[in-house]
Order: sequence, then structure tokens, then C-alpha cells
Amino acid sequence: MRIGVLALQGDFREHMVALAEIGIGAVAVKTAEEIVAIDALVIPGGESTTISKLAKSFNLFDLISDRISNGMPTYGSCAGMILVAKSIQDPASGQDSFGGIDMVVKRNAFGRQVDSFEADLDFKGITEPKVRGVFIRAPWVESCGPNVEVLAKVEIEGNSHPVAVREGKVLATAFHPELTGDFRVHRYFVEEICKK
Repeated sequence: MRIGVLALQGDFREHMVALAEIGIGAVAVKTAEEIVAIDALVIPGGESTTISKLAKSFNLFDLISDRISNGMPTYGSCAGMILVAKSIQDPASGQDSFGGIDMVVKRNAFGRQVDSFEADLDFKGITEPKVRGVFIRAPWVESCGPNVEVLAKVEIEGNSHPVAVREGKVLATAFHPELTGDFRVHRYFVEEICKK
């Protein structure tokens, strides 16, 4: 299994380190030739609008979208969650998503940079201890289709919001597990999404 980490913008290096820590030698990908050569893709956190626009500029957008729709295992964290959503609530001008999960996501749902926070999450499929979620200008899932499995939620002001979901071969988290030193979400991606 050759896993690529989309290296157009964002914290792709941290994802490569996380995968290396669980024994997976991931490669940074940013050309069509590199993307065609991988078996699975990680889309990192960063600026979802910038990643979307760069993917279009480098003629990668349709290729990535097609590969995801044809079953390539894909994991998107934070900005990556926005990019694997079928729909974005109030997208930035010129922003599109690759698709992959039948959900509507809300960008910057928890607020601005100063509203960033951490929380311990019950994550379906990962045993104790709880998964530490680092939320930085993070999205949440506004709504999702019947085939989307909610893996983790956050409670905010009495409302519960999905922050980790999967549908088929696509996984998404609103938070950054690559920043915590706990690589169980990456292991979950490799063992539960990539190998089934």
C-alpha cells in the first residue's frame, strides 16, 4: 500500500511523520504522475480554499476527485475534511471540494483562530484512552447522508456536532491527530479504511 500525502499546502509533513511512526513510509505528492502512482491519499489541514485553488491550478483537482470517487482510500483532516465533503456551507469564492463523503460541512465552525481548543473524544473503533482532538479553525459536520458513520462528536452549548466521520473508503476528522503524538487515528485509517 503506497500512501501519498497531498503536499500543495498545509501540515503535510506532520502527517508523514505520523504515518512513519506507525511504520508506513508515506510519500509527498503534488503532481499528476505522483497521484496516479499512489494507492491511498491523506489530505492535510491547512487552508481548504488554497488547497482547492492550487489543485485546480496544477490540473490535479479532477484527477483527485475521480480517484476518490473510484474508491481510493482517502483521509482528510481539518481542511481535508472540508475537501472530502460533498457540500460546503458558505464556501469561499472559487472554493470546491473533491467529494467523497455525503455530508455538508461548515468551515471555521467553532470560530476564529483564538477559539481553537483541545478536547478528549470518544472515537468509535478506537479503544481507551480517549482521542485528543486539536481543533484549529476547525469545521464540523452540519448534516450527513444515511451511509455516513459518525465516529466522534463534540458537545458545544448543548448541541452535538460530528467531528469524525467515514463513508466507505473515505475518513475525515475536523481535528488534527497528527499534532498530538497519538497516531491511533492514522493507524485506524491504515487498518480499517485502506485494508478493507
